[in-house]
Amino acid sequence: MASRDFLLLVCVTAIWGLNFSLIKIGLLHVDPYLLAGLRFFLCAIPAIFFIRRPRIAWSYLIGYGVVFGALQWGLIYAGIQQGVSAGVASILTQTSVFMTMALGVFFFKEKLQTTLIVGTAISFAGIYVIFHFAEGSSSVFGMSLMLAGALGWAVSNVIVKKSQTTEMFGFLIWSSLFAPLPLLILSYVLSGTEAIKMSLMAIDAKAIGSIIFQVYPTTLFGYSVWNHFMRKYPVSSVAPISLFVPVFGILGSMVIFNEQLPTHKWIAIALIFAGLLVQRFGAPVLERFSRVVLKAS
Repeated sequence: MASRDFLLLVCVTAIWGLNFSLIKIGLLHVDPYLLAGLRFFLCAIPAIFFIRRPRIAWSYLIGYGVVFGALQWGLIYAGIQQGVSAGVASILTQTSVFMTMALGVFFFKEKLQTTLIVGTAISFAGIYVIFHFAEGSSSVFGMSLMLAGALGWAVSNVIVKKSQTTEMFGFLIWSSLFAPLPLLILSYVLSGTEAIKMSLMAIDAKAIGSIIFQVYPTTLFGYSVWNHFMRKYPVSSVAPISLFVPVFGILGSMVIFNEQLPTHKWIAIALIFAGLLVQRFGAPVLERFSRVVLKAS
């Protein structure tokens, strides 16, 4: 992967990490499925009137919209509302890295390099550290919803790869059209009409700011870039970069919600960074080392 592409993806993960804190702000008074529905409605409208539909089968657009919108983000929002902190939420969603890598091997017959496996294992150790010491406010049910949402992200990555579309911005906009309805149905079934009315009446400046951040930098920009590189490179090479998300997620939670970082979280961040460095630069170093060994022998 080119260094410029790698750095751009890291910038995207910084936006995504901060987004978890913005979601938590938006959920203070708004139903989670309704908030997610508003997000994807604004991603699609009015943009679909100006951006042409990608020249791919409708099944990819519908499938991605439902999986990415309702399964991934609907469940993640619900998990955060259940008490999972912004920092822990950003960590749990990164289990999608390992799910995506497994699906990449299964669907695309991708081969995993040794440095990729080692680097991912080191980063996963960091995620495990934070998961092991997760605060009591993170309910088991909430964390289970987050893991289900992570599975949705892994599946949506596969849908992007299989679609082979080169029109990523249009793909994201048109697929977003199919997310609001299932999310609205979930909101109605699980919360009821009265809760929807109260949520709409409770939308204030903070909630509006939260939605705007989720729509434009997070979704339309972030996932257009992410999906572009997901199509360009093997999914097993792109997916591990999202392990930066919990680093920025924890830091964002610390700044916005004054979340304290105990020693174990700093250790976890260091492990995540170390794993990504191995994944990013380990192959050239290993190759040079092998050459030196061969020459010496």
